Amino acid sequence: MPIASAATAPTRAELVDHLVRTRIAGEVATPRENNLSHYRRLANGDRHYWFGLEFGDRWTDEQDILAVMAERCGVNDDPHHRQGQDTIDPELTVDALDRAAALLRKAAAGKQRVLFATGHPGGLLDVHRATAEALRAAGCEIVVIPDGLRADGGMVFQFGDVAMLERGATLWHTHSPEPMAAVLDGLERDGRPLPDLVMADHGWAGCAAQRGLDAIGFADSNDPALFLAESEGTLRTTIPLDDHVLSPRHYDPLTAYLLDAAGVS
Repeated sequence: MPIASAATAPTRAELVDHLVRTRIAGEVATPRENNLSHYRRLANGDRHYWFGLEFGDRWTDEQDILAVMAERCGVNDDPHHRQGQDTIDPELTVDALDRAAALLRKAAAGKQRVLFATGHPGGLLDVHRATAEALRAAGCEIVVIPDGLRADGGMVFQFGDVAMLERGATLWHTHSPEPMAAVLDGLERDGRPLPDLVMADHGWAGCAAQRGLDAIGFADSNDPALFLAESEGTLRTTIPLDDHVLSPRHYDPLTAYLLDAAGVS
């Protein structure tokens, strides 16, 4: 499905059906054991799973995290369900897309500065790229990151208006907040304004939200940090989805729906 024309944007019902068929939502590939393991590690204070956010001692009970994930992501809320299939509620995915669209609409109306970044270039790169392109056409300033930024043993580069981590000529999947910290520190060091809005995922979104920036984040069912941040009001909205399905083209209808809802398609 093309993403450039509002006429081709799916209806809500069509998008829900597509999300389930492509396993972006519904019965997703991430197993229950992996979800619960990540919830437990976050609760135990493993900062790898905090995504640059600061939770203090507020989320030390795995069952409390499960309750938030059931409410905001749609995983199975039964604490006795320990292995096998888990789910993302496609209705929650579309609800979150609608909330994100409202933020994008506001950004376009105010000609805001918007920063895009991804730790999942194999899945979500084109979602971010297409959204950046649409916002630029609507009059927004897409933030250009400083040159020469380094983080986590690699370089922070920008491709197609989207910041990513690169090592050895390869774009890296990363949950680390350090690349986003390098970008924001670099902007401040150069005396340039910080973004009005950030659209990102993983630690890129968590770091931005922790620093007080308005942020939209994409997150999988085994990545609870951004959902907790949304529940606390630190992050504006978290979009639940499987963030690396069989083909990145499966995300095109989602992007079309988002841009159409934002009025920038």
